[in-house]
Amino acid sequence: QVQLVESGGGLVQAGGSLRLSCSVSGRTFRSYAMGWLRQVPGKEREFVAYDNWRGGIPVYTDSVKGRFTISRDNAMNSVYLKMNSLKPEDTAVYYCAAGKGPYGSTAILSYAYWGQGTQVTVSS
Repeated sequence: QVQLVESGGGLVQAGGSLRLSCSVSGRTFRSYAMGWLRQVPGKEREFVAYDNWRGGIPVYTDSVKGRFTISRDNAMNSVYLKMNSLKPEDTAVYYCAAGKGPYGSTAILSYAYWGQGTQVTVSS
């Protein structure tokens, strides 16, 4: 059974930083793309970032480019999202997700497994 467990969310002031972590078990982690997505109540879940199975150049949604960094540690079966210069509009529940294959996508339906989510709240 594949399990994804996120951690690292919390409350931070605008301009601050947080680092989200996601630990993956039950799957050959290094063979699959990993992504981070987020959701605000009443809105659809949206793509934030993904990293392909071999790394390479990650992809980010425009609103977080230059502020967020996705990284992975295949030895630790973990993926991370470092968030700098946080803004109130970054407030959301953040989900770690494992792709269906080795290459990531911005499409929500391309992700096969999801974590439970971690709340990030940015105060102004």
